Amino acid sequence: MSDQIQEFLDIPRDFFKDGTQFLNRCTKPDRREFIKISQAVGVGFLVMGAVGYLVKLIHIPVNNVLVGGA
Repeated sequence: MSDQIQEFLDIPRDFFKDGTQFLNRCTKPDRREFIKISQAVGVGFLVMGAVGYLVKLIHIPVNNVLVGGA
C-alpha cells in the first residue's frame, strides 16, 4: 500500500523535475536566429496565403458552373 502511494506521489515530482531541467536547458535565441525564424514564419504565411487564394480562385468559377449561376 505504501509503495502505491509513493509511486503516485513520484509522478508529479518527476514531472516537475523534468520541467525544471527543460527550462534550465532552454536559451533565448540571438538576433540572427530570431530573424531567420521570423523570415521562415513570414514565408510560410505567404505560401499558405497564396495556396488559399489559388484554391478560392479556382473554387468560385467551378462552383458557379456546378450550381448554374442560381
